[in-house]
Amino acid sequence: MKNEVTLRQFRYFIAAATTGQFSSAAVQEHVSQSAITGAVQNLEKQLKTRLFIRLPHGVMLTPEGQAFLHHARHVMDAVNDAMRHASLLPQTAQGTFRLAATYAVLGYFLPDLLSRFKRSYPGVEIDLVDMDRPELESALKAGTIDLGVGLLSNIENVDRIPHRLLVRSRRRVWVGANHPLASETVASLKQIARYPYILLTVDDADTAAMRHWGKGPKPEIAMRTSSLEAVRGLVAHGFGVTVLSDLVYRPWSLEGKKIVAVPISDPVEPMDVGLLWPQDAPSNALVDVFRQFLIDACEQV
Repeated sequence: MKNEVTLRQFRYFIAAATTGQFSSAAVQEHVSQSAITGAVQNLEKQLKTRLFIRLPHGVMLTPEGQAFLHHARHVMDAVNDAMRHASLLPQTAQGTFRLAATYAVLGYFLPDLLSRFKRSYPGVEIDLVDMDRPELESALKAGTIDLGVGLLSNIENVDRIPHRLLVRSRRRVWVGANHPLASETVASLKQIARYPYILLTVDDADTAAMRHWGKGPKPEIAMRTSSLEAVRGLVAHGFGVTVLSDLVYRPWSLEGKKIVAVPISDPVEPMDVGLLWPQDAPSNALVDVFRQFLIDACEQV
């Protein structure tokens, strides 16, 4: 008889995929490393395919592993939503609220969460608005939006705005598969500064990048672009390196070339994604249920 696939195996696989190391996944899940290894090997055996490529500094998903991660997350999200549903408003809730989001959040964080929310609350309409950080801050101050989701780490004096942290995403250095740093277990900021730097300019990423080096020697900017996919392609083809968060990391460029993310040994501030709302905003049941949905969903990641 075939071994049954368990939710625990899915959870351990997702932990390994998101941390990039079996040892880190074991720490996150409070189990032994052999438990993570066993779960992954069992899944690979049943799927008859490799899910990970073993590297000197950890593991990387294969294309099949990347596809399986997508399905595994949907399974775990569905289970978590089902378990949480009784504590939320009934599915018959109806109405509209206005939600603003910045570039990285809108492209890489919100879509799946919005889909999950709409499955549970088909009668709730979300008026979604794309804003950059200054626009988002102005809209919150004016009260023209009900909720915002943005990068808390890029907002000066964020404590003056009501907010809630949702996700803290570590930053790593991205390099092409044949880059000298690709074989390193970790890289220092001093090492990274020796190589041409690809600077992402959208969502205050350029300002955040320069903060990593403080008053020390900064890398030479080889190219600037507001396109994250362009950054991936340039890094993958060996034009330079970049430091960005795991939230937007993907192991492949659009052309199918591999990108390696290497941990940084120096302290580098993470990218914080969070909810923001207007000061003294009146109570709104729909806004409250969506806010709680995001909080609960992100606590389970």
